[in-house]
Amino acid sequence: MNIKRISKFIVYILAVVGFFVILSDTGSILGSIVIVGILLALMAVIVKLLPKSKKVHNNVPSVSVQKEQHYQELGMDDQQIAFFRETMAHAKKQIVQLEQNMNAVAKLKAVDLRNDTVKAAKAMFKELVKEPTKLHLADRFLYNHLPNLVDLTNKYLEINAHDIKTKNTYDALEKSSNVIDEVSKLLVSDYERFMADDLDELDVEITLAKQNLSREQMNQEKMAYTEKEEN
Repeated sequence: MNIKRISKFIVYILAVVGFFVILSDTGSILGSIVIVGILLALMAVIVKLLPKSKKVHNNVPSVSVQKEQHYQELGMDDQQIAFFRETMAHAKKQIVQLEQNMNAVAKLKAVDLRNDTVKAAKAMFKELVKEPTKLHLADRFLYNHLPNLVDLTNKYLEINAHDIKTKNTYDALEKSSNVIDEVSKLLVSDYERFMADDLDELDVEITLAKQNLSREQMNQEKMAYTEKEEN
């Protein structure tokens, strides 16, 4: 319900209250009770219909002046800043949990060492903090591969903690570790794709630098040849 409709509703209720005020001019106790009841009901309705204030997420740290200025310089409005910071705060918790899980048992630690899973996740987080306007380019990382890895490793550790393990248990653990390994590769690919533009820019800069160096060497050779001819 929008503000205009709420205002009309309040006016209507006030008109009803006014009507009962007129009826209660005789000073009857019953009239006073009715008016008080209507006022209390009106207050309850207004409180229910008023827009609720946004919840403060305790897991999101307060933003520094420098960071807020950085976000604003990138053209981000308050809503975009809030969404970005909440998303990154949630991602940070997941990365911390993933690192703990990967270090919990030798099998998961081997997967992490083989793929640099946690290292890639931290690197992606760092790049997103530097370039918050590229958040949309990390959709698969943030909403698919990272949370899936946390869930998979949580489940792996839960099964691995069984006191008694059967053949089916070991088979399930093996299948789970294989899936974790595959999703780890996907997460690393997310980071590589995210950084592809930077690598392309680096290739361009290297090419330009080589061209400039080649021209400079040619000019030096020409100058040396000219000096030799003059002598």
